[in-house]
Formats: sequence, C-alpha cells, structure tokens
Amino acid sequence: MIIQALAFFMFAIITVVSGIMVISSRNPVHSVLFLILAFFNVAGLFILQGAEFIAMILVIVYVGAVAVLFLFVVMMLDIDYKKLRSGVMKNASLGVLVGIILVVELGMAIGGYKILPDSLIVSDIAVKTPDNITNTAALGNVIYTHYFYLFQGAGMILLLAMVGAITLALRKRPGVKKQNIPNQVMRSAKDEIKMVKVKIGEGI
Repeated sequence: MIIQALAFFMFAIITVVSGIMVISSRNPVHSVLFLILAFFNVAGLFILQGAEFIAMILVIVYVGAVAVLFLFVVMMLDIDYKKLRSGVMKNASLGVLVGIILVVELGMAIGGYKILPDSLIVSDIAVKTPDNITNTAALGNVIYTHYFYLFQGAGMILLLAMVGAITLALRKRPGVKKQNIPNQVMRSAKDEIKMVKVKIGEGI
C-alpha cells in the first residue's frame, strides 16, 4: 500500500506540473512535449486504479497519434507569435471570467463529494459487475448501454472541435499553388492531349 501511495503521489504531482507547463511554456513545441508527459503519467494513474485498458488507449491514441500530430503541426506551421499575442489583453477579461466559472464548478463538484457523497452515486453498475467479466467488457457495457447518448454527444463535440481547428488553420497565402478539383474534373481530353504525327527520321 505504501508503494502504491508513493506511486500515486509521484504520478499525480508530475501530471499537475506538466499541465501547468503546457499552458505556461512560451515555446509551443515544449508545451506539446509536456502534454505527452502528462498523458503518460495519467496512464500510470489509470494502471494504479486497475483500468489498464484505458491506460493503454490513452498511450496509443493520445500519445501515439494525437500528441505527436500536434507536435508535427506546431513544428510545421509558420505562426507569427508576436501578432498572435498582440490581442491577449483585449480578451483578458473574458478569459478571467471563464477561469472563475471553471474554478466555481470544480469547487461545487468537490464540495458535493464532501457534503453529499451518497447523492452523486448515479448507478450501481460497477457493484453488480460479475467477477468473470474483464475490465474492457465492463467498460464497453457501461458506455454503449447506459451512457450511449453521452458517448455520441462527446463524439459530436470532438467533430465540431476538429472542424473548428481546420477552419482556424486554413488560410490563403500568396504565391502558393492550390488544387482546383472542379477544373480538373471538367476538362476534356481534347484540350490536354495533342496528337502529333512524326515522320521517320525526323523525331527528336
């Protein structure tokens, strides 16, 4: 138990510090690297709780795909950070308001656990799970039955976030050739292919 407690505090402290460094680092590449470190430590916390499947998915999907993709995108984008930070003070009041709302929500959630712990028990699904069902099967039964609509709603939110990120990153640059698919599809072979009869001995 002492080793598990020490491992928990180690993973938790590194996760919190990494999360703070993600939003406080000036270099975006360093922020993504700290994000990867936070994902690894969160996976360690899941392993301590016996949720090895979630830990594996966190490492494979988020670290192996999403975080690495963020790293390559940040390294390849030509972003003018001085221009990006020029309007920070203009939106500072809105950011402070959103931060206060999040802190209040976290305080209400933590206070709910302390004041009325029994009222937050939504269901007793985990208690009724038989011993012969694996962790992955139990997780799938809960997500795709009782929380199916919430799972689909989370997928829609991620889809909207992806579309928003593509819209924000899509910009027109002068001097860059862009593919025009309708013009390529509508052109005919007569306009592109020229038949030339070459006489014997007069070729190139």
